[in-house]
Amino acid sequence: MNSSVGKSSPFSLPNIRLFIALRVLFNCRFYYPVFTILFLDFGLSIEQFALLNTVWALTIVLSEVPSGALADVVGRKYLLVATAVLMFMEMLLIAFVPLGNGSLIFWAFLLNRVLSGLAEAMASGADEALAYDTLVEEGNPDDWPKVLDIQMRAKSLGTVITMIVGALVYDPQVVNSVIHWLGLETEVSQQMSMRYPIYLTLLLSLGALLSSLMMKDPVPLRHISEAENSFFSTLWQAGRKTWQAGGWIVGNPFALAVILFGMGYDHVLRMIVTMTSQYFRLIDLPEASFGLIGAVFASLGFVVPKLAREMVRRNSPLRNAIYLGTITLVALWSLTAFVPYLGLLPMALVYCGMMLTSFFTSHYLNRITESHQRATVLSFKGLAFNLAYGVIGVLFAALMQELRRSGAISRPDLSMPLVEGQAFRDAIAWFPWYTLSILGLIVCFSAWSLRKSEVHRKLG
Repeated sequence: MNSSVGKSSPFSLPNIRLFIALRVLFNCRFYYPVFTILFLDFGLSIEQFALLNTVWALTIVLSEVPSGALADVVGRKYLLVATAVLMFMEMLLIAFVPLGNGSLIFWAFLLNRVLSGLAEAMASGADEALAYDTLVEEGNPDDWPKVLDIQMRAKSLGTVITMIVGALVYDPQVVNSVIHWLGLETEVSQQMSMRYPIYLTLLLSLGALLSSLMMKDPVPLRHISEAENSFFSTLWQAGRKTWQAGGWIVGNPFALAVILFGMGYDHVLRMIVTMTSQYFRLIDLPEASFGLIGAVFASLGFVVPKLAREMVRRNSPLRNAIYLGTITLVALWSLTAFVPYLGLLPMALVYCGMMLTSFFTSHYLNRITESHQRATVLSFKGLAFNLAYGVIGVLFAALMQELRRSGAISRPDLSMPLVEGQAFRDAIAWFPWYTLSILGLIVCFSAWSLRKSEVHRKLG
């Protein structure tokens, strides 16, 4: 560690500022508030939409750990530049794909989902590893909670802006109203305005590319110079790095517990978040309010990271896990009541739980992981999270299908939308019990594996 340790603020370091900028530019996308209907308005079916997002998730699962290992071998900056390039390419594909040819549109969106999954996997771990190593080499690693706090707040602000703007520019009536207010005679159709959020996100990808190009790897990768400079040598190094990091996680009970607990909370809460629009309909909220509600939930990111920062400073990991479990179970059981309007409160707790999970896992894993395998370890975390999310998605789909079938048989007098709504209510009622079962297994395993360790009580 060099003599620059002790800087008054971690944000005086260029890499830290660029890390925050990259996180905002990569993750805050203008098409998110209209994500599902965007695919449908291009002419795709709901079945194709489901298939495309399965491809996206599968791409992440298959490339998550290898990309993290590559980041530890060839350098984190190279992976982040590749991430931004892939983001630009995925947006370019659907920004200019011509309408009318269903087959061409499907293949364009399929390639978009593959590129998007690769970009997500490459960004996962590499950006945090570069930023944290910057604090180790040039600042103070104890400032990491502060960096996470500001990063999450900035991302929340970006999400609020992109949610509101993206939904507005997607609506041709809103766009035409602005055009007429400006005194212009032109008219915009839905086929034109539906691309505007994509164009705006394409501009963000250029900002992400510029941010990644300006970053610098803080840790010289000495092991690269010792190896032969060849493609096969790089693959060998990445494979060995993956094996070593996997063995380290298995042999480190605390690291394994952090990943397992994070996975247990994350995949359940993320599954709930993906179904917010259906939940909002069943608690009598008008569809026109969904974008605004999403922006309000995103604004929780101004408060929750500050709370999380205090929690990791004051509490042990064990106590924080208990608090997070309480929040998660209270939220899930409250959701099952489907209280009109007031049902927003437990959904707000779901968003808070997701933010706390992200903060805690990042903080604890970075604290205990050495620089040479940090990106790989963080990628294992991403792999676990996404794999669990994929599994619960399949289980939920199967449960919904069975509940819908049995509901249609037992209540033939109900219309299909009512049967669908009741099946959804019944399916949500399974979530608290499923979560209790998963967390119970994780608690038993972690208690046994940590029986000779005190780190989970002391580390803050």
